[in-house]
Amino acid sequence: MTDRSAVDTIRGYFYQFDLSILSILNLASLSDSVEIECIEDVDIRTATEITATQCKYYSKTEYNHSVIKDAVKHMVSHFKEGLAGGKSKIYYSIKGHYSSGQEKLDGGIDVEFLKKNFLTYSEGKGAAKVTHYHHSELGLSDAELAEFLKYLTIDVRAKNFDEQYDQVLVALRSNLGGTPFSAEYFHYNNALAVIRELSINAAPADRRITKREFLARINTSTVLFNEWFVEKKGKKAHFAALRKEYFTELNVSPYERFFLVEMDADSYLRGDLKELFFELSRKWAKLSAREPSPFCPYIYVHGIPASELRALKRELSTEGFKLIDGYDFQDADFSYHSIAEKATHGNGVKIKVLNSISDLEQTVNAITKTRRIYQFHLGRSYFDYDNPAVRHVKIQVQQLADVKSII
Repeated sequence: MTDRSAVDTIRGYFYQFDLSILSILNLASLSDSVEIECIEDVDIRTATEITATQCKYYSKTEYNHSVIKDAVKHMVSHFKEGLAGGKSKIYYSIKGHYSSGQEKLDGGIDVEFLKKNFLTYSEGKGAAKVTHYHHSELGLSDAELAEFLKYLTIDVRAKNFDEQYDQVLVALRSNLGGTPFSAEYFHYNNALAVIRELSINAAPADRRITKREFLARINTSTVLFNEWFVEKKGKKAHFAALRKEYFTELNVSPYERFFLVEMDADSYLRGDLKELFFELSRKWAKLSAREPSPFCPYIYVHGIPASELRALKRELSTEGFKLIDGYDFQDADFSYHSIAEKATHGNGVKIKVLNSISDLEQTVNAITKTRRIYQFHLGRSYFDYDNPAVRHVKIQVQQLADVKSII
């Protein structure tokens, strides 16, 4: 597969995922549900009916009847099974986006058109060529085919990739509120993860979700590192959007900022963490003699061994990078009064290091100034702080180096 065709295939997957998300969000009732990849790509189940929808995304391909022929044949076969089994009728829907050729269906579909263009096909070549009549092989009469057409909808003018995506974001804000950023980076990001998780379940019952359940699962305020979402946005653009939302200030206010980062033991290098300390201090400390309210950031490193943290602090101190950690002398207890000491041009404190979750929690609780917590986690978040007065941003990353790219 060429790079170009690979991109087109991935966009096709996203187009189907987005249609699934939009189908759930547009359900009228919270108890209505959607099944992912059951009868068709998306099955919409309400209290009164079921609609099986298949979507096609061919933005560079002209529409021809052959493109959706297999989908129609499959739906007719399913319709026949329902007739034979005495099952309730199911509605069928095909949505497609094409570069041109949509006018080929402008005249509508009757039984003869259905049989000629969708249910008749040939196999083999030359003398071995055999023509098949799918409706005849199924034993369907014209009256039964006419009945099938009552349950079939074909839309070959479906929205393009970006238009449908915009519809999804609008629907997310309509259902959950929030800003355009939260709709995309919280709710859509999570929705994409939920749909992908459902689609790989083996049992159809495990691929069904109600609108109520879906909204509950995606309504979080954590930026997850969803590989599919990052694939769609691009890693560079993903980091740039996070930086713009949370870490770009024209005039940095003298808030108490807590940066929480997680160490990956398999890829940890002391030099990388040192560079992060330097970058945090450079960007989020104001210590000039003319600064009326000097300040510097706090940092907590999750998962770092105590011995390595001591070695790192010793090395930074030796290099003249002054820090404090709330311990005034050997064997002293942690003092939030000590670590909350104001950093100034005179004392030269460039960063404040919190050695443990307990030290972190004590400090955040004790400070009365404006506080902001930025937690970067590799897997699950490791610090919960539920206080409406404190902004707590949770961002999942793949590695420590990602933090520097974001801030």
